Amino acid sequence: MIVMKNICKTYKVTRRNAGFKEAARSFFRRETETVTALDHVSFTIHDGETVGYIGPNGAGKSTTVKILSGILTPDSGECLVDGRVPWKNRIRHVAQIGVIFGQRSQLWWDVPVIDSFELLRDIYSIPPDTYRANLDEMTELLGLSEILRTPTRQLSLGQRMRCELAASLLHSPKILFLDEPTIGLDAVSKIAVREFIVKRNRAHGTTVILTTHDMQDIEAITRRIILIGKGKILLDGGLDELRRGGEDIDHTVAELYRSYEI
Repeated sequence: MIVMKNICKTYKVTRRNAGFKEAARSFFRRETETVTALDHVSFTIHDGETVGYIGPNGAGKSTTVKILSGILTPDSGECLVDGRVPWKNRIRHVAQIGVIFGQRSQLWWDVPVIDSFELLRDIYSIPPDTYRANLDEMTELLGLSEILRTPTRQLSLGQRMRCELAASLLHSPKILFLDEPTIGLDAVSKIAVREFIVKRNRAHGTTVILTTHDMQDIEAITRRIILIGKGKILLDGGLDELRRGGEDIDHTVAELYRSYEI
C-alpha cells in the first residue's frame, strides 16, 4: 500500500534577463524564485491497483514519482510505501519497486541488452531461478528474443522501451512506476507496451502508477485517475465515473482541465 499525507516540495529557481551584462551580474547577485511543486498532496493506493496520475506540464507528477521512488526528499509530510519511508530505506525500497522514466534509460548504451540484464541481476541479487523465469517470461511476452544480443544504441525507440520494461521487472517488484513510458512510440509499440502492463498487473498483481499525457494509455491501463494541478490534488475517482455520456477520454480530461483552470 502507498500512503502520502500532506507532502510538500518546493524548488528554488534562478532567474535572469538575457545579455552579457545580466550574465556577469548573476555571478555576484542571483535572483531566485521559490516554486511550489507539491502542496499538501495526500492519497492512498492499494495493492494491485492501476492508477493514472495525470495533469498538465509542471503540475507535480514527476516530483511525486521521484519522492515515491526515493530519489527526492520532501520538505514536509509523511510517505509510506509498503511500510517503508522511500528516501530513508532506499536499499530495501528499490528492491521492491520498478521505475521507468520515458526520457531516461537504465540500459548501458554500448553493450548488448542481455549484458545490461545480467548486470541488473547482480545489482539486485536476483536468485538464478527467479532471473531465468522472469527473463523467459518477458522475452516471450515482449518479443525480445531477436534483440537481446543487440547493443542498446542500435535499437529503435520502441524496441528500447520494451527492454526498459523488462529491465524494470527482472527483480519481481511489487510496484511499477511509469513516467511517460510510451512517449515518442509508434502505434504498434504503444499497443504492445500497454498490453504487457495490463497482463503483468493481472498475472502478478503488480501495482501500477502511470503518469502520461497520452489519454489512450490511461484508458487502456488504468481504472482510477488522480488529477493534480499546480501542486494540488484536484480529483480522485474511477475512470468510468469521470466519463460524461459518450465522451471519449480526451474530451473528458480536456473538460476537467478547463473546469479546474489548469
